[in-house]
Amino acid sequence: MQELQNVFSGRAFWAAMITLTLLTGYSFIQAVDLYSQASRSAVKYPELARGMVPLEGILVPTLGAFYLASTLLLPFIAIRAIAQDKETGALKLLLQMPLTPAWLVTTKVAAIGIAILALFLPALSFIPIWLYLGGHVHTPELLNLLGGHALYALVVTGIAFLAASLSDSLSTAAIFALACTLSFWVMDFAATASGGVLHRLSFYSLTAALHQFEQGLFSLSAVLAMLLAALALFALTATWLPTGIAIKKKLLISLVIILLVSLAAFGANHARVYIDVTENRRNSFNPADETALCRMQSPLAIWIYLSPEDSRLKEMEANVLGKLRRTVPRLEVNYEDTTGHGLFSSVPDERYGLIIYQYEGKQAESRSNSPREILPLLHELSGTEVKPEKESDYRGYPVVADAAGYGVWFYGILPSLLVFSWWRIWRIGTLSTNRDKRRYFDVCSTKF
Repeated sequence: MQELQNVFSGRAFWAAMITLTLLTGYSFIQAVDLYSQASRSAVKYPELARGMVPLEGILVPTLGAFYLASTLLLPFIAIRAIAQDKETGALKLLLQMPLTPAWLVTTKVAAIGIAILALFLPALSFIPIWLYLGGHVHTPELLNLLGGHALYALVVTGIAFLAASLSDSLSTAAIFALACTLSFWVMDFAATASGGVLHRLSFYSLTAALHQFEQGLFSLSAVLAMLLAALALFALTATWLPTGIAIKKKLLISLVIILLVSLAAFGANHARVYIDVTENRRNSFNPADETALCRMQSPLAIWIYLSPEDSRLKEMEANVLGKLRRTVPRLEVNYEDTTGHGLFSSVPDERYGLIIYQYEGKQAESRSNSPREILPLLHELSGTEVKPEKESDYRGYPVVADAAGYGVWFYGILPSLLVFSWWRIWRIGTLSTNRDKRRYFDVCSTKF
């Protein structure tokens, strides 16, 4: 109860709530405006209507505000839960009580977990408005997306906790935590403009794991990896939190934790369980194609001669390679060095744009990034004849609406309610503190 009071009475939490409300309102209004502009043509033409997907057009852009809040604001809330106890000396008193560091960290994680759930409330206030405007929400897509954001926030909390346990001041811990969270952001951004090792490492970043949920894909390996990362960070926090333990012992325990979690993560990486929760099955091939690809037991090697910033490679990653990684048991993708070469480069390369496929000694080449041409080529290499199954058509959900009028809710009513709630909680806490002080002085006057 005390941990919850410390979190909800802090200015960092309420400042994050109000900021998140404003960001959500701006993101939602802009998303509806862009979605409506695209829907004006889609209403007349069914072919265009299939491209109107609320997950991509509304849910992901609007909840991007929660991503920003988790990356930039949540660390301050989480750090305060530990740094305040260290600065006031309360941590030493707590550790002298019959409480283990692990249990103390667990109570703080529970309090921050409740705070994260509370942060979802203003972020999700756009859902009723979107439905009222005639929009559509596919529940599995929404739940999967919320789960991804919750896991992301949990890992960020672990980073903030570890930063607070290693630092002596709140400001130092905040700088360290923000440097870690922003590094994933920078890594993804840099990987789009460079290949090689950085491009490969970007697949293992925290932001890349969240992207899978934003694409409507439930990945058990991603869930386990994020949970293990959070568990490792909390365990390291419990290790470094006590002050009366030798540094060598803490380092040894930390190495054991990292080793055990690394082994568990290696096993979790082989948990090839994927569920496409999207209504239009955007993350899946035709069921007949997937069945044939799953039967390719020999290694399938692919060499790609495209630069990371080339839009053709990005389309192929989304429409082909990502799906192949989830269906082909033994897939090897090689991004060939195209530095200094390209379509508009002064150093032309005849191989640029070429994609080579090799399977069981047979090889095929293509310059297409479309699954309609790539899948028949792969089936030919494996000697399989596939007849695609008939799938239900996705009709799309075009909506022409104006959400600008609801800025009153996001910019006025909801922030006012949050400020009032903040004031009430602060007043209750102040009255409770004064009451405790009066009781203390009454006891002291009685004794003397």
